[in-house]
Amino acid sequence: MTRYVAFLRAINIGGHIVKMADLRQHFAAAGFADVETYIQTGNVIFESASDDREALECRIETHLENVLGYPVATFLRTFPELTAVLTHQPFPPAEFEAGASLYIAFLKAEPAAEIRDKVLAFANEVDAFHIHGRELYWLGRKQQMQSTFSGALLEKTLRSPATVRNMTTVRKLVAKYDRD
Repeated sequence: MTRYVAFLRAINIGGHIVKMADLRQHFAAAGFADVETYIQTGNVIFESASDDREALECRIETHLENVLGYPVATFLRTFPELTAVLTHQPFPPAEFEAGASLYIAFLKAEPAAEIRDKVLAFANEVDAFHIHGRELYWLGRKQQMQSTFSGALLEKTLRSPATVRNMTTVRKLVAKYDRD
């Protein structure tokens, strides 16, 4: 069995309120084992015998749309993949000593070069970006409300869904649930 984290887009924001107990039940009803949730933002830990990530994402998205009544983009990562996300350090430590925050946007696929360049062009004195595989690292040097960048702008540029988490959330999730 492979242990996954499903990062769900737009759970408990924008009027899409879902209780975590209900979300766990929905995943169990979809046939997944050892289902747990972490905080209220749509982070679901589960096990599956399948290694077919695309099929699993499709299965989850279809099931959740059927039971919730709206589409829920799903981004699966294994714990080894999340550990790699945490160990990749695209920005110098001095940025964090100055109070910067780091966010991670989970993407469906690695962006093509032209899309990648468009996303990286959003960099300015407030925000810096780095794309590594299926993740976008977003360094916020000031408060997020001072940024002109957003998840919606990212999705528009990518022409594909994405979901953003604070790196602290990802770090705590891995520390709590990783069994490797």
